[in-house]
Amino acid sequence: MSQAWMIVSGKGGVGKSIITAALGVALAKRGTSCVVMDTDMGLRNLDLLLGLENMVVFDVLDVAQKECKLKSALIQDGRHSGLSLLAASQMGELTELDADSLAQLLTMLKRRYSYILVDAPAGFGYFLNALAPVVDHALLVTTPDDVAIRDAERVVTLLHKQGKPQPMLIVNRVYPKLVRDGGMYSPQTVANLLDTPLLGYIPNDVHVLRALSRHESFMDVECPAKQAMDRISRRFLGEYVPMPDPEKRRVLLRGRRS
Repeated sequence: MSQAWMIVSGKGGVGKSIITAALGVALAKRGTSCVVMDTDMGLRNLDLLLGLENMVVFDVLDVAQKECKLKSALIQDGRHSGLSLLAASQMGELTELDADSLAQLLTMLKRRYSYILVDAPAGFGYFLNALAPVVDHALLVTTPDDVAIRDAERVVTLLHKQGKPQPMLIVNRVYPKLVRDGGMYSPQTVANLLDTPLLGYIPNDVHVLRALSRHESFMDVECPAKQAMDRISRRFLGEYVPMPDPEKRRVLLRGRRS
């Protein structure tokens, strides 16, 4: 059965869109059909994160306002079979996409894909209230700092008021050494503070920035962030995958030199 997930955050800059793109790639690599839908009108970036910016002709508002057919706006990611993009409007406004239009779009997308990942604008204004009633689940992204956690807590409260299931949580930009030294909240501590189930965490990784500068997905590079997202995607699909403890030091076993 198809599922529509909205990826939300309390504040901007926590890596929500990067995680949306990476999760879409990870699910496609696992053989599922997935579409990532950018709804941040005027501030679209999923096309850049997936390296598809030169392929955008029509966008989500064009479909909602019946300026084009859905199939004309969907962009197939040639590098990741099974993954498509529905881009946001670069010039549109959030208020142009209401709950009824969103519901119709999601109904059409559910006929084509197993998973719809809706990259919601950061914050908890008009659009979160319009989007929450028409999606099935929410995935909350935050960083392990007090400012982001406080704003994420507000999003959790609003989702509860909308009658939505408890969101799943991804904690981004975790520094394991800082966690071990007591200078940063552990991912599980963040989950406890928000009273949300922890789907996984992503360590801070320079490969993410390198991929971003090249308009590529870090999921195409073997690195700690990719490995973390691989584990997250498997848990997302219902598989039991142990979560590495950032508070434990890695022990490297070296063989004796002859």
